[in-house]
Amino acid sequence: MAFSKQDRRTKIKRRIRKRISGSPDKLRMSVYRSNKQISVQLIDDINGKTVLAASSLNKEIAGQKGTKIELARLVGKLIAEKAKETGIVEVSFDRGGYLYHGRVKSLAEGAREGGLKF
Repeated sequence: MAFSKQDRRTKIKRRIRKRISGSPDKLRMSVYRSNKQISVQLIDDINGKTVLAASSLNKEIAGQKGTKIELARLVGKLIAEKAKETGIVEVSFDRGGYLYHGRVKSLAEGAREGGLKF
């Protein structure tokens, strides 16, 4: 029997998290994508803390018009801007079991344009 979408994503997510973890030096950039919104967090897994977060619900982005892909790029730029202010330059990208295309890819490209390295 085939996996449901959620089971497949959970399986992929576990496989990714075996290899990727966030440390104080190199935080984990975790992506969550719902049907309408997208959010991202910079997480320190050793201390169990979320250092920074950005979402398409933030005031700077929520008022703007555009497709979900365009808004995802803005979220990526916003998290990169916040990271630069706190001195974070390099992160590990955790796509959270989602395929690397569409909104997830757009968010990653926006973060790279903003100056994050991963």
